[in-house]
This record gives sequence, C-alpha cells and structure tokens, in this order.
Amino acid sequence: MELWTIWLILAGILFVVEMLTLTFYLLWLGIGAIVAAVIDWFWPGSFVAQLAAGCIVVLILTVFTGSITRRIHSSRGYKDAVDDLVGKQGIVLEEAGAGAPGIVKVGNETWSAVSNTPLVKGELVQVISRGNAVLQVEKWGG
Repeated sequence: MELWTIWLILAGILFVVEMLTLTFYLLWLGIGAIVAAVIDWFWPGSFVAQLAAGCIVVLILTVFTGSITRRIHSSRGYKDAVDDLVGKQGIVLEEAGAGAPGIVKVGNETWSAVSNTPLVKGELVQVISRGNAVLQVEKWGG
C-alpha cells in the first residue's frame, strides 16, 4: 500500500473522531495528514519531509485558529458533548481510592475517574464533574 493512502486513511479516521468530539484539535491533525499525503503524492519516498510538512501545517493551524476556537467554545449555545455526562450514572470497572484514579463506564464509554471515597468494582456511581480526561464521581445516591 502506498504511503499517501495510509495518510489519507489516517486523515479520514481523524475527521470521523473529530465529528464525535467537536474539539477542533483532531481536525488540524487530519488536515496535516492530508498535507503529508499530498507531499507523498508529488514527491514520494521522503517520510521525514511528509511528517515535517504535516507538523508545520498543524502548528500553524493551531496557533492561528486558537482565538477562533475559543470564541466558538465560549459562544452562547455551545455545549461540549462531554458535559452531558454530568449527572449520569456509571459503573466502576476498576477500583478507585482517595488519590488513585480508577476506571468507570458511563453509557458506552470508559473514563478515568476519581472520587473522594473509595469505590469498588461493580459499584454504581454518579458523575458530578469532569476534567479534560478524568471524571469526578461519587457513589450513586450519595
């Protein structure tokens, strides 16, 4: 398989995941992968050049569109899909202690989670807040 096709497949995967998360970060990576595919299409064989071109494009897009994404995220009516997790019920898959994160399943997704009280496997929990990648949970009904 040609390397440019691998870049395009990677870009497609990143675009699909971006549509599910709506963060804009994966969109820039997908565009960088497309640039790498174009570089490989015209000048095949130089993986370092492809990677460098893709990274430069991602860096430029990240720097120059940061204010746009901040404006969109702070606009009225914008709601991050992960914010919907707050208040939902989950189940503990891996024990969590005070200071040691565990793993919980909320809906169809698994998340790292922390709690102020120890949680055991199989226990029901409720999401009370979220960080970037970690949920704050408490025992269900507690």
